Amino acid sequence: MEKKQSFLDPGQCCLFIVDPQERLMAHIHGADRVITNITLMIRLAEVFSLPVLCCTQYKKGIGPIVPELAQLLTGAPCPDKLHFNALANPEVRQELDKLPPEIDTLLLCGVETHICIYQTAMGALQAGYKVRCIVDGVSSRTPENDRFGRRRLSEIGVVPAPAEMIIYELLQQAGTSQFKAMLPFLK
Repeated sequence: MEKKQSFLDPGQCCLFIVDPQERLMAHIHGADRVITNITLMIRLAEVFSLPVLCCTQYKKGIGPIVPELAQLLTGAPCPDKLHFNALANPEVRQELDKLPPEIDTLLLCGVETHICIYQTAMGALQAGYKVRCIVDGVSSRTPENDRFGRRRLSEIGVVPAPAEMIIYELLQQAGTSQFKAMLPFLK
């Protein structure tokens, strides 16, 4: 039986950013690309008023979110966790429970692909969410682990898509106020 496909609906999406912390990002393969594309996704969330949830992994040891993202995430909930599956953290679950019931899709980005991204995606799927992984907004310390993580994400049913693909899917057409608001970030 073929699964019915549909375009993303901004009213059903939440941007979920996992662990883009200073001490970890310093060792991430392609960290600049990851930060750039997470930034694009935050801008998209602003334009469409998408809810944004961020989390950190053991902030006391791994440090704060990288400054270039932290300044864009002012006001977004950012619980700290010890679980690799962010949804196993009670504070993260409380934030997700606050979302409107029509939010059924998580746009997932952050680090590391083979650990927290994979386990958070699995937890989200088990909780009934659809998951899109921003593939140019995730990575690991090594390209090999990133590649294995991406493969596993596809195996469990996560839909991979680059930031621009998600952005244009939500925009749907040129000439709108949202398109004009995003255009400076896409050039």
